[in-house]
Amino acid sequence: MSSWEPQSKKRRLDTDSGMGNGILNTKERFKPTSARDWTISIAVPTSIITSCVTREQRTTAAGSIARALAIFSVDEVVIFDDSPIEQRPRNFDPDAYTGDIEPAHFLEHLLNYLETPPFMRKVLFPIHPNLKSQGLLHGLDMPHHPHKDEWLPYREGLTLEAPPRSGKGTAVDIGMPETVTISEDIPPKTRVTLKMPDDAQGKPEPVNPAEPRTEGGYFWGYSVRKAKSLSDVFTSSAYEDGYDLSIGTSERGVPLSKAFPNHNQTATFNHMLIVFGGPRGLEFAAMNDPDLGQMGIQGARTKELFDHWVNVLPNQGTRGIRTDESLLIALTALRRLWDNS
Repeated sequence: MSSWEPQSKKRRLDTDSGMGNGILNTKERFKPTSARDWTISIAVPTSIITSCVTREQRTTAAGSIARALAIFSVDEVVIFDDSPIEQRPRNFDPDAYTGDIEPAHFLEHLLNYLETPPFMRKVLFPIHPNLKSQGLLHGLDMPHHPHKDEWLPYREGLTLEAPPRSGKGTAVDIGMPETVTISEDIPPKTRVTLKMPDDAQGKPEPVNPAEPRTEGGYFWGYSVRKAKSLSDVFTSSAYEDGYDLSIGTSERGVPLSKAFPNHNQTATFNHMLIVFGGPRGLEFAAMNDPDLGQMGIQGARTKELFDHWVNVLPNQGTRGIRTDESLLIALTALRRLWDNS
């Protein structure tokens, strides 16, 4: 494949074949919203898949979580271990693991796989037991998953080993018929976020992966983080000041209408965290957290971890709601806290 090089003459092409300049004239499917620094995070326990009987069930459960993250533009997902201490793997090495499943690694692996643009998965995700049933997974089709007939001011790319035609800089595959060239020297097989030039005379520039959200107003996928326990969800936050608005979901919580009575007003926060329990609830996660045990936070006191303890679907018609179902229900109900459009 050839690389994107500056043209000797300024011109605009109306064709959408190849890179050329045609991509600059194609349709923009995703419209940017206001640029934002605030983020939405969710946390889910490993028990949501340990109760699944087959690998296929575990795979589809992970796929349902990923779909919910994409649909509601969630920026971060945290996977926390809520299993009994004695059942947790010791000295786990994911690179050497060849077994059927380790719950936290399985979820992290599949969620990262689905978030990654499809054209670069073959390079970044070698054959692994976790991916044996990946054919069951539905695509997420997020803004950073490229379409050849669509223009966005940002692109995700994968750096290549072959040098660009000019011999300088780095060739980058952006999922189009032709590669592009950046001036920076970056090792091969590195995922980069690029800001695309406005005309054919410019070159794409590597930018911070958060820039499409913070400056462009685009949802640009989610990050995945593992936490060793429920308390670790809070204490190992990727954000410097942690989460300033936390919501625990429980059938023993108060209705959303009481927790947030003003339906026409969005909440004020920098980083919101919504935490979901497994089949036995967040109390089960607290019971298996030694740090919380030392603090005396068990049972009914689990709600003290959160700013709000919410039941998003009172008077449900079944004895239990699966966590993947709860995600869709809760995010639908809570979305008005950050988007009341």
